[in-house]
Amino acid sequence: MDEDGLKKRSVDIDGHRTSVSIEAPFWDALRDIAARKNVSVNQLIATIDKARDGNLSSAIRVFVLREISSATDARKLGSE
Repeated sequence: MDEDGLKKRSVDIDGHRTSVSIEAPFWDALRDIAARKNVSVNQLIATIDKARDGNLSSAIRVFVLREISSATDARKLGSE
């Protein structure tokens, strides 16, 4: 079984239960980002949901990639 494959999780967005399917590494990164921001994963997903234009799963992936990119850029600037 591919441990990096799609993982379906139930989430609560502003009192509404829904399920989200994203790859395991994105769930891991989302949990890390939520911890850094001192919010729950559900709270973070609710924030992403409010700002999205399209599919929630895609919006989460884009959010995670942008957060990782921003963190990488910040580290690069700090090392110059």
